[in-house]
Amino acid sequence: MSLPSSVDVAIIGAGAAGLGAAHALNGSGLSVVVLEARDRLGGRAWTVQASPEVTFDVGCGWLHSAEQNSFAAIAGELGFELNKRLPPWRERAYGNAFPQSERDDFMRALDEFYDRLSDAAASGKDRPAATCLAPGNRWNPMIDAISTYVNGCELDEVSILDWEAYEDTNTNWRVRRGYGTLIAAYGAPCPVAFNCNVTLIDHSGKRVRIESSLGALTADKIIVTVPTNLIADEAIRFSPALPAKVDAARGLPLGADDKVTLALADADVFPKEANLRGATMRTKMGTYHIRPFGQPCIEGFFGGTFARELENAGDGAIAAHSIDEIAGFLGNDIRRKLKPLRESRWTLDPFARGSYSHALPGHSGDRAVLAQPVDGRLFFAGEATSPNFFSTAHGARDSGERAAREVLAALARR
Repeated sequence: MSLPSSVDVAIIGAGAAGLGAAHALNGSGLSVVVLEARDRLGGRAWTVQASPEVTFDVGCGWLHSAEQNSFAAIAGELGFELNKRLPPWRERAYGNAFPQSERDDFMRALDEFYDRLSDAAASGKDRPAATCLAPGNRWNPMIDAISTYVNGCELDEVSILDWEAYEDTNTNWRVRRGYGTLIAAYGAPCPVAFNCNVTLIDHSGKRVRIESSLGALTADKIIVTVPTNLIADEAIRFSPALPAKVDAARGLPLGADDKVTLALADADVFPKEANLRGATMRTKMGTYHIRPFGQPCIEGFFGGTFARELENAGDGAIAAHSIDEIAGFLGNDIRRKLKPLRESRWTLDPFARGSYSHALPGHSGDRAVLAQPVDGRLFFAGEATSPNFFSTAHGARDSGERAAREVLAALARR
């Protein structure tokens, strides 16, 4: 749609949070527009056809806490097939790179770490999650690697109180056609102005004025759903300034998590839905998913400092490292079977600047600060504002719905 000059409610960002807000305001009688900097829906949810045989979620791919995940019901309403089989993380190891006895020992160490973390969080005093590692434990580097996948960063940057606040039912489903495809379909009915990069939100006057790459517009209410790194970097400025919001966003940075998909020749000789990981005893390591949905490919996943290093090494570096690491596990003959298809570089994406949020030690309370409305006119949503489902698409969507309810409540009080 073209950019209107005036609306009742402007929503900034057409990711899961912005689309959730737009849906919640549908039928309210208010004029609404969603302003999206990209030329597509979904934000950090994005599905591509990496090859004729391989559908690839460049961003989020799992419906975490699936029994409580609002996108599970939405998938049913929109006719999307959900795969409800167990994920391959613990049970579906492939190859001899990580022998069963070693895996069992590692899992015991990991579970004991989680127990210590929960016990420490129960004190109510925040500190870095790294302090819960058992001194000298041989598995500490790999436990730190798990944090880079879960949080996008190493344990020294993770608040124990924030980690403990996350609600996980350990049920994880997938969307056969792609999570990004589902979220794009969910957003299709919403009124979205694409290629509209917002740079300024001026709330000094009676109405809020928004400046963007497509021009200016005014609104009575604004819902801001952009990633925290954009607020922290002041890529979007507020006038008057909102230092509390900027500080909260800086306490909730987006970590680095990246994915790659590699075409796999002679795929039928490999098991479907298998997990490949080695006992590397280092934090800088990838984890691999062989033949997701039975497709002829291997997906790789990297996080934290290592993901940033691979991004900065240039296009193709993630795929090249993946092939090297897989060959180290399965032998050099595998190289001729693998071909790079697609990889992500989320920290270099100008409209994301990272993958998903984590609270720095001492900053677990910043989620509530970021979510708090300003003057009954500026409202905030996004996964980083979710108290218990942060870092997830459904947490983002639900936060958008919450912000929309706050808008309607503010209007009712006038």
